[in-house]
Amino acid sequence: MALLRGVWGVLRDLGKSGVELCSGCGNRLRSPFSFVYFPKWFSSTLGSYPKKPMSSYLRFSKEQLPIFKAQNPDLKVSELIRRIAELWRELPESQKKIYEDAYKADWQAYKEEINRIQEQLTPSQMISLEKEIMQKRLRKKALIKKRAKLKSVNETWKNLSSSQKQVYIQLAKDDKIRYDNEMKSWEEQMIEVGRSDLIRRKMKSQTKDGFEEEC
Repeated sequence: MALLRGVWGVLRDLGKSGVELCSGCGNRLRSPFSFVYFPKWFSSTLGSYPKKPMSSYLRFSKEQLPIFKAQNPDLKVSELIRRIAELWRELPESQKKIYEDAYKADWQAYKEEINRIQEQLTPSQMISLEKEIMQKRLRKKALIKKRAKLKSVNETWKNLSSSQKQVYIQLAKDDKIRYDNEMKSWEEQMIEVGRSDLIRRKMKSQTKDGFEEEC
């Protein structure tokens, strides 16, 4: 039972991401759990899995965002969110209660649906589900790490002087010229051996004798 409680506690944040994760994977997921078998019931179970209800503040934000966008079309989303947060803080408790009550009602319905699904799963199905959750965590962790790295690189680039940036800009230009020349040579060879289906569209006008009409 401890395992079941732990798994379903994590599942509160899963939503329908399991279906997206498993899509196109067949009966097995790729590394690091490529050895794990996932039966057919798995996708259908996750496909009907309820999404975690939005909090009262998120519900309010979702409602207000299109209104703020229409009133301030030139503002960035981050600024709109900041203004919505300020409005929420200033909102009377009586109005906040409307959103809080709606959240509580949705949360109760959510828990009832979770219990219904839980009762339909066997212990072995729960183990498979737990492994899917572990895979989701690893993917999320890798994505966060990648975003942090990209952010760090972006900050480093911003802090470079114009002369330092120019070095990399020139290297990129030189590399593009090299690539274009190598690609052109390869495409000419493909035309000569009759494999024009492999070349880029803009090269299809070229033939051994000169030009042909594009398809």
